Parts: sequence; structure tokens; C-alpha cells
Amino acid sequence: MIKVKQIAHVCIFAHDLDKTRAFYEDVLGLDTQFNFLRDGRIFGFYLNCGGRSHVEVFQKDGTSYSDTNQITHFCLEVENLDEAIAHIKSKGIDITNKKYACDDTYQAWIRDPNGVRIELFEYTDKSAQFTGRDRVADW
Repeated sequence: MIKVKQIAHVCIFAHDLDKTRAFYEDVLGLDTQFNFLRDGRIFGFYLNCGGRSHVEVFQKDGTSYSDTNQITHFCLEVENLDEAIAHIKSKGIDITNKKYACDDTYQAWIRDPNGVRIELFEYTDKSAQFTGRDRVADW
């Protein structure tokens, strides 16, 4: 039997590696764990999301994302969603308003420079992820 511990990484493609790195480092505060090199050039990198979770990014020219041809989204847990929203707005990035979701978590949404949807998530003591009770979706 296999026991999954956590998500190891989510991989995305980027049209502009430098712009994508700046977004994840400057806006979301993630640090580069390491770079991927080929022929002496950086063509990708790993971003540290805490613990042993990462976002893996590779240069891929011509990449386009829409609601029908991408991972739906990935989610990053944050310590304080209000502070995260204020910080992201200060960087000139559009972000949704904070919402209290049906699973008793707080969430807000942004997109990276490639159009990848990112959910920012703050748990509560009542979060279904901890209590395990079924929830009726309100969306």
C-alpha cells in the first residue's frame, strides 16, 4: 500500500522565466531552491513552498493557459490571508476579495504572469480539511 505524505511539487510552464521568477519571489515570497541548467543556461527552477513542497517552473515558449487546457489551479496555504492580500495588491497584482468558503476556509485568487490560477488559502479551526465533515458546495 502507498501512503502519500504531501504534494511534492506542481509543475508549470512559463513564457518568460525571469518575469515568472520575479512574480513568485517578490509577490508570493517563495525562494528559489535550485535552478535547472542546460548548455550553461537556466531553463527552469524549483521554488520552495515550505516543508518538502515546491513549484517547478520550466521555460516553454508559446505556452498558453485557459480554463480548459491547464491544471485547474494550485493552492498555497498562507499564515494570514489579509496580510497576503494587502502585500499582493501593493505589488500591483489583481487579487479577488477574501471569501469564506463552504469548507470553512478563507480563500482569495490570483494569476501568475502565464495565466496560471493560484488559490491562497487560510485554514480555520472548523476547516473541513481537519474536521472531515462533508460540505455542500456553494459555487
